[in-house]
Amino acid sequence: MTFRTALSGLNAAAADLNVTSHNIANVATVGFKGSRAEFAEVFARSPFGLARTTIGSGANVAAVAQQFSQGNIEFTENSLDIAISGGGFFRLSDNGVAVYSRAGNFSADRDGFVVNPAGHRLQVYPPITGTDQFDTGRLVDLQISVGEAAPRATTSINTGINLPANASQPANTPFSPTDPLSYNHTTSLTVFDSLGASHVATLYFVKTANPNEWDVHAYIDGNAVGGANTISYSNTGTLTNPPSGQITLPNYTPGTGAADLAITLNLLESTQYGEAFSVSELLQDGYTTGRLTGVETSPTGVVFARFTNGQSLPLGQIALATFPNVQGLQELGNNVWGETFESGQPILGTAGSGTFGLTQSGALEASNVDLTEQLVNMITAQRNFQANAQMISTQDQVTQTVINIR
Repeated sequence: MTFRTALSGLNAAAADLNVTSHNIANVATVGFKGSRAEFAEVFARSPFGLARTTIGSGANVAAVAQQFSQGNIEFTENSLDIAISGGGFFRLSDNGVAVYSRAGNFSADRDGFVVNPAGHRLQVYPPITGTDQFDTGRLVDLQISVGEAAPRATTSINTGINLPANASQPANTPFSPTDPLSYNHTTSLTVFDSLGASHVATLYFVKTANPNEWDVHAYIDGNAVGGANTISYSNTGTLTNPPSGQITLPNYTPGTGAADLAITLNLLESTQYGEAFSVSELLQDGYTTGRLTGVETSPTGVVFARFTNGQSLPLGQIALATFPNVQGLQELGNNVWGETFESGQPILGTAGSGTFGLTQSGALEASNVDLTEQLVNMITAQRNFQANAQMISTQDQVTQTVINIR
């Protein structure tokens, strides 16, 4: 009986060494979660239960429990590397079968799908067209578009200008954009048509004979867009006319084959103070065609494609999953887990909501294995193995002594 008891101890110590060895081997594996061998004592039972003098029969491996503590976040130079800081797993598609991972070392395959090194595709909630919301009722594989971003025609120009209160009428009349003496001040900016071609829009400001009154002339590529637009200010320098601060310019045909430009000039933030002309803001809402420059992920898991025109396009929001019993997940290799009956069904959500952590773009979660701790465990398991081996040796000597009795 002692031989079997000591043998169970040897097997338990060997299992402990195997678990420790596996942890040490994956100390540099991204998203790896270490395991712990858990043991239980063994007693021989009869139909009448255990006698008070029953001696145990050794130990066995009750479970190999995974440790899902947070690993260190390490920053990288790859924008497709994503780390989860907090709870949750990435949901991946393995040819249509859902698997789960903490390893965020992703890249794009030849079709633009975001995959891990094993080829499992990252799944996201798709964006709802025309809104900043996402369809959380369905999941799709994240795919990065390699095409160009469509341009947008300018529809409004917002100005933050100050016209000098002490200005006088220009020396020359009538107004001419080629005669600097026929206007007081000018400023310009670039606008875009529906094909993404750029045009120069210029605004000329001419002081009239009436107090606190100015004429604004708009030109695009040197061509007049309508006539004079009269604006006026109060005796405290704030805009009074037009009351809304907006001037709708006539449509302008750019001549590039694009649609006519229909631009609204917003002067609501303009003022008439002091003695100097200044421009604090001059913005328009159009942009040209853009080429993809990179991808980044927000803390809430929204994946954006960035383009050379300064625009960003949401590609989806990363779906995260958790389980009623994460210890019940089945390790499938390649840094992924599978759902089991013991784990329960996945609970899906997004980063930053509920019990889910935040995502970090350009970073990876390192293995949560503490190498020093594992080396100590290795020494302990080795000593346990040696002690059980010595127990077998001692029992062998006892048995030999009994055999030698004459």
